[in-house]
Amino acid sequence: MEFKSNIPIYIQVVDDIKKQIANGILKPGDKLLSTRELATHYTINPNTSMRVYSELEAEGITFTRRGLGTFVSEDINLVKRLKDEMAETLIQGFIEEFKAIGYTKEEIIDFIQEKY
Repeated sequence: MEFKSNIPIYIQVVDDIKKQIANGILKPGDKLLSTRELATHYTINPNTSMRVYSELEAEGITFTRRGLGTFVSEDINLVKRLKDEMAETLIQGFIEEFKAIGYTKEEIIDFIQEKY
C-alpha cells in the first residue's frame, strides 16, 4: 500500500480495512490479523497497528476477544453502513471540487449523466 503523506498512516489503514469489509473481502465475524501481522502486512510500526484496531473498535467495526484476537463486527447492517459512509465522503468531496471550479448543481448533474 502506498501511503499519502498528508493523511495519518493509521487512518489510511483503517480506511483500507473498511473498504475490505464493504467489498466483502472481510465478512462479519472474520478474524483479523494480529497486530504484529498487521504491522508486517502494511509495513507499519506495531504501535500504529494497535492504534488501527483501537480506532476500528471505537467505531464499532471490530471487537476483541481476549486471547483470541480481533474480529469484524457481526452486525448485519455494518456493510451497508460502511458503503453509505464511504459514498457520502466521496460524493461530498466530488461536489466540493466541482463547485470550486464553478459548476452549478444542474451542470454537475448534466455532467454526470453525460459521463455515465
